Amino acid sequence: MGHPPDERRRFEELYATHYDAISRYVLRRTDSSDDAVDAIGETFLTAWRRLDSVPEGDGTRLWLYGVARRVLANHHRGAARRELLITRLRSEFAEAAPSEPEHRAEVRAAFDRLTAEDRELLSLTGWEGLSPSEIAEVLGCRVGTVRVRLHRARKRFARQLALTGVDVERYGARAVTMAEGVGK
Repeated sequence: MGHPPDERRRFEELYATHYDAISRYVLRRTDSSDDAVDAIGETFLTAWRRLDSVPEGDGTRLWLYGVARRVLANHHRGAARRELLITRLRSEFAEAAPSEPEHRAEVRAAFDRLTAEDRELLSLTGWEGLSPSEIAEVLGCRVGTVRVRLHRARKRFARQLALTGVDVERYGARAVTMAEGVGK
């Protein structure tokens, strides 16, 4: 649904007249030029969509300031939510990390010496938490086949761990989790 030519002309005049003031307003209130560009764009997009609500004359600039203010408030709330989420995730990952980081490099080396097929099976179960039936669906094979392949992959991984001097009895299934993220 297009706007009539006179509405388009009105918007272009509004944009040309008020762009500098709105961009200065936004730039003073953002930390990055990318955030400023997004906020300026959203402000003028709102003006375009609500052109019938934009007051004429001196009220236009004030109306645009109000829109920009709300856009920036939404941006700041979103940034605060993202920061809280990042903090929470870092804390959760720190708690989930194995307490024996001195063996992570050895575990990762043993994991890397496995075939790609063995690494995929072990990571699907150890990192993604999938059951053999779920792995069978992902790989497009029977559950029995997955169970046999998974058993063999675990045995090969245990042999590789033993070659590097990692105590397989001590870490068990956690060894796959320890291999995650090391050396990447």
